[in-house]
Amino acid sequence: MKKIKLGVIGTGRIGKVHIATLVQSVPQAEVVAVADVNIAGATEVANGFGISTIYSNYQDVINHPEVEAVVICSPTDTHAQYIIEAAKAGKHIFCEKPVDLSVSVIQGALEAVEKAGVKLMVGFNRRFDPNFLKLKQLVVDGKIGDPHVLKITSRDPAPPPAEYSAVSGGMFMDMTIHDFDMARYMVGSEVTEVYVKSAVLVDPAIGEAGDVDTAVITLTFANGAIGVIDNSRKAVYGYDQRVEIFGSKGMACADNNFPENHRYFAGDGVHSSLPLNFFMDRYLDAYANEMKVFCQAVINDLALPVSGDDGLKSVVIALAAKKSVQENRPVKLSEII
Repeated sequence: MKKIKLGVIGTGRIGKVHIATLVQSVPQAEVVAVADVNIAGATEVANGFGISTIYSNYQDVINHPEVEAVVICSPTDTHAQYIIEAAKAGKHIFCEKPVDLSVSVIQGALEAVEKAGVKLMVGFNRRFDPNFLKLKQLVVDGKIGDPHVLKITSRDPAPPPAEYSAVSGGMFMDMTIHDFDMARYMVGSEVTEVYVKSAVLVDPAIGEAGDVDTAVITLTFANGAIGVIDNSRKAVYGYDQRVEIFGSKGMACADNNFPENHRYFAGDGVHSSLPLNFFMDRYLDAYANEMKVFCQAVINDLALPVSGDDGLKSVVIALAAKKSVQENRPVKLSEII
């Protein structure tokens, strides 16, 4: 089996997830180097997975002679610069979302990728979840007919620290952006307008930081379909991830995943387990499938199912959502780009 040698930049929470996935679940992958400004943390992670080359400078990974592709898991404000440098070095790129918070910065990064002739895949892992893949296939096969209404429920088990919003771009950029991508993917049409009603109901500190923690978002699609996303930073019962798509011929939906499917019936009610706790558990298969697809595309020179343009379009929707909150009105995407 032909393998691809990768370097990972960023060994924090999502970096650990990708390293574990590549080492344990993707036989085509070989992680040859990692980098993080926290060299002690990077060393601990690397040692845990038998990776011997560890750097504190991301450029050492990009310039490593054996590295064919880089996996960017660093903070959002570094993504575009790292993409540009990796592209100029002739390395293929997998980058976590979002590429950046600015449309013009993202466009500059995409231009560098195109000029270099390398591949760029953005980390919208939920497209590769087995449940959602099945729903998408039903749509593609015409089983639900013309899509009319999409409903996405996406609620986290606990909010991040309020200061996280300052670097992440806020809830629409770091959380809902997955739902914006899923909406485009599932309906198979572009979003043309966004209208948001939002509130701060979970943590007042999030509001003081200029963000929201609860929202209902209405999307209008070019094909006439309507989408509804409801978000919360805190669902006391765990990670709530559900999708429903309704059309002219039927409806398909995907429920939460659970650690097991028992139900206990008693005089005081029916009891079952809570959903899987967070994305590290819920989307294990999706992360593995995502990385397998990326590695296969690089090895076999195949088209990527998630492109840099997909990353740009989801950011544009997120910017429209933020503008809708600020101005309390529907916002057309043509106002953003």
